[in-house]
Amino acid sequence: MPDFLTQLSKLLSRVSLTLAAAGLCAMTLIITWQVFARYVLNASPSWTEQASLLLMIWFIFLATAVGIRENFHIRITAMVDPLGSKARRTMEIITHVIVGLIGIGMILWGVQLTGYTWPHNIPTLGMSRGFAYIPVIVSGLMIAFFALEHIFAAIKGQEVEPLWN
Repeated sequence: MPDFLTQLSKLLSRVSLTLAAAGLCAMTLIITWQVFARYVLNASPSWTEQASLLLMIWFIFLATAVGIRENFHIRITAMVDPLGSKARRTMEIITHVIVGLIGIGMILWGVQLTGYTWPHNIPTLGMSRGFAYIPVIVSGLMIAFFALEHIFAAIKGQEVEPLWN
């Protein structure tokens, strides 16, 4: 994969992980406010549950895509470990092709789902319900891109360098 695409991948991964962490922190603050308002002020705000759910959808899908690039997703290697290096590399490429196809499916069906739900509003937030499904599309794009990066690396007999190094 060209160097500028590798750098873009690292940047995209880092930004997505940062946004996911910020979303988790924001959701924690919103839930804290909801509990305080309910039990101390006796006036639970109506918007907090939907806002926290919306944030959770966003940060989970962003973190999922980053998990593909960083290889911290769940996988079973019992069938691959005993294989020789060439067969292992072939299996790795096949796995990443499947993951990339799943990402493409997320894009296609995410666009449909977002379009179907866009006319409906989230009453407590005053925004389109379709906004909750945009992360499916964004995550699908990133998953397909990250899978492609892994495929190119595997073809060269290399590993994708994680952010942690």
